[in-house]
Amino acid sequence: MSIRLTKNDIPMVESQSLQLVQAAAQVHEKVSIYLSESLKKKGYKFASPSILNFLSTLECGVNYGSEIARNLGVSRQMVAKTVKELCNANYLEQLEGQGKQKQIIFTKTGELLMSDARQLLSDVDSVLNKEMDQIQLKTTVTNLESIQKIMTQLGST
Repeated sequence: MSIRLTKNDIPMVESQSLQLVQAAAQVHEKVSIYLSESLKKKGYKFASPSILNFLSTLECGVNYGSEIARNLGVSRQMVAKTVKELCNANYLEQLEGQGKQKQIIFTKTGELLMSDARQLLSDVDSVLNKEMDQIQLKTTVTNLESIQKIMTQLGST
């Protein structure tokens, strides 16, 4: 383990976990930008990385604002604002539900957007499988899932 000192002689320990987090964030950012730019070329002019991240958390069927807020760890007001924007972009629509809860569902355009995003990710899979061994890629995914489970356990203690 290596330790570097700051200009104020404060120790900074090297961390593989930090490297992992930074590398994963960079991969996420690059994939999000690739998807956004590719989908915009296909005519989805509102397909920003943040919008795609939001849409990727939704179920294919019926969604509710309170569930989305809970899953994303944001306020219901933030979800309502984003859903309104996505309704205006014709990716989502709201229908009357039970009580005050409105049902949030994908429009046909929204479903096409998500389908095209999945196809683009499948194309990325093909490139990754050529550049990396397919077993290596599957092992990476398995290892990330294991790390996620360990971090969940650490967070619940």
